[in-house]
Amino acid sequence: MPVRATKRGDDRTPLSGEYDVLICGASFAGLSVARELQGSGRRVLMIDRYEIGERQTSACAAPTQWLTNLNLEGSIRQTFTHLLVHRPKKSYSWRLPFTFSTFDYRELCALLRDQGDETTFETAKVDGRTGDVVHTDRGDLTAPLIVDALGWRRTLSNAPEAIQPPDARLSRGLEVHPPATGEDLELWFDPKYVPAGYGWAFPATDEVRIGVGSFDPRKHVKEETVQLTRDLSMEPNEYHGNWIPHELRAATEDGVFFVGDSAGHCLPLSAEGIRTAFYFGLAAGRELRAVLDGRLSRAEALKRYAAFSDRHAWKFRWLLRTQDLFGRVNPSPVLDRVLDVVSRPKLIEWSFTRYFEIADPQFALERSARTVPTATREGAPALG
Repeated sequence: MPVRATKRGDDRTPLSGEYDVLICGASFAGLSVARELQGSGRRVLMIDRYEIGERQTSACAAPTQWLTNLNLEGSIRQTFTHLLVHRPKKSYSWRLPFTFSTFDYRELCALLRDQGDETTFETAKVDGRTGDVVHTDRGDLTAPLIVDALGWRRTLSNAPEAIQPPDARLSRGLEVHPPATGEDLELWFDPKYVPAGYGWAFPATDEVRIGVGSFDPRKHVKEETVQLTRDLSMEPNEYHGNWIPHELRAATEDGVFFVGDSAGHCLPLSAEGIRTAFYFGLAAGRELRAVLDGRLSRAEALKRYAAFSDRHAWKFRWLLRTQDLFGRVNPSPVLDRVLDVVSRPKLIEWSFTRYFEIADPQFALERSARTVPTATREGAPALG
């Protein structure tokens, strides 16, 4: 697990200033935004409560093609062609139409950071926002272009919506990383661990990332995580958990771009949020780059990015309905009959291909100059 490196005490000097872009959050989504701003020649600042790569909060696995297309393959620990799905009385082995890889969080963040290293980084805790001013524990920062990539809390939103657990549409996950080896990417759809949710074991060379996630935020999963780990003849250690949004939220609000978990860009049912953080982070970054280059106004960029996110809404709704249905049928034999049908090779290929295309890794190979048309600067923020 990463060693804490965040500045403390006297090292936390006052921080202030005016920037062209302020990216709040330095994990998958924020780093993807910064990648697209490389070479802009503008003043871009990224802030996070923790140092880059310091705080892992997920099993850290993604489709391999996303990692290779982003030149992050150096962080890969293991690659898998099959997914094993376990029910109480039967297991299924599904050959996927794409490979999946576990990776090292710190190494991936460092590699992605290198692609946007012109962006200045500072550690600071974000407390809120007033217009174009972001308030932190080290001082106020101002920018006409602001990104919230801080996670499910949606910190820079001033809307009166319920986003705090257990009232928000969030899932709960907990994970341990015992030192061990494994050969298979595994899931448990077993109500003895959790009725509405699933367990997982993702090997990563010298550790296995084992956890349990519940679609019901009121359901605690520590005992179940311990049980699954011990059922696999390992001992739990290094607990870490997180809340996982499972409903899409507005991608823009009051002039702010929301990316990743802050916009609910986490796929319901699978709780896969890494590749969607890459995907929507790149999309937001390309719109911001167009503003910096004078090809779009801020208002135009906000409208385009919101529309881009909204075009995916029906896919998120479909997965959320499936998630709700799964929670109801998991304890019953109905799910076994469903899995018997969908385990046919052609159905596996069709369904996972459609799922894969929700955030296609080919998007990483596109560049902003090919995706954003020339536009007037009317209404653009002052960036001089």
